[in-house]
Amino acid sequence: MSSTADEGPASLVSVAGTDTDTAVADLAGMYAGRAWHSGRTDGDYWYRYVGIGDERMSVRRSQMHGSLRGDVAVQGEVVVQWIDAGTATVDVGGDAVQMQPGVPTLFPIERRFDVEYRDWDQRLVHLDRDLVLDVASERYLVDDTVDFDRSTPPTAAAITRWRGAVASSVQALRTSGSGSLAWHESQRAVTSALLDLYRFRAEAVPPGWGEHRNARIRAAVEYLHTHAHEPLTVSDVARIADLSVRGLQEAFQRTLDRSPMQYLREVRLRRAHEDLLAAHLGQVSVADVAARWGFTHMGRFSGEYLRRFGEYPKQTLRR
Repeated sequence: MSSTADEGPASLVSVAGTDTDTAVADLAGMYAGRAWHSGRTDGDYWYRYVGIGDERMSVRRSQMHGSLRGDVAVQGEVVVQWIDAGTATVDVGGDAVQMQPGVPTLFPIERRFDVEYRDWDQRLVHLDRDLVLDVASERYLVDDTVDFDRSTPPTAAAITRWRGAVASSVQALRTSGSGSLAWHESQRAVTSALLDLYRFRAEAVPPGWGEHRNARIRAAVEYLHTHAHEPLTVSDVARIADLSVRGLQEAFQRTLDRSPMQYLREVRLRRAHEDLLAAHLGQVSVADVAARWGFTHMGRFSGEYLRRFGEYPKQTLRR
């Protein structure tokens, strides 16, 4: 059976069939798959994939009586999956994770990885990258980096909240429609639940951050995030914040417990981490990435990187 689109404005996709080649053709394109293979296990082979939602968030279900393996790349989105039946493995550079039934697993972000499934019933939630950053900004000092700590399994309470938020969003979509305020707010609730599942790697918003008294330092932080790739001085940042250099230094120490340049260095370290995650071994070196973000002493860069991310830069590049 070839691909068909579901009727109704909330439906994104609905494909099904009983042929392995058609399954690969239908499914691989949704995840930028380049080397996919599907085969029979025992009994009749079949697959079904449906999705509802919009470009900001979609909720999907993938099922197959058979096997599927291949490579995946997710860009511009954050994808959470879990299985209710069957087996599934996510492998990033030889670091394979066997999925456990009912436990949400975060797809690696902005990098290619391998998957292998067998006789599965899988749920997925796709969240737009900008939506994640917008909701995360309520809790964290975000730049343009989306980085989660995937190494710590989510708690039972966080999983319960996540599944409840997803179920409520589906109900809101079905009863109120994709243009409703209920659907809009349910998207934010699901994204907030995601931030409880896996730790977002960014600094928590200080108390009173949104108050008027912190407007100038907020402007300085936003400027540092936006212009981290450029040569910057304290005077540049002070001018944007409409503060004296001394006033800027004191505001950063009082609010963020560090200097503006220390904060900038941390932003650049996160950007280097993101670049190394997205890079392919052999196409770029750690030294290239470090230099791109202004780190000229490799020993100090590696030490700071290890303290921040729990591994050396070369280990990130090899994953």
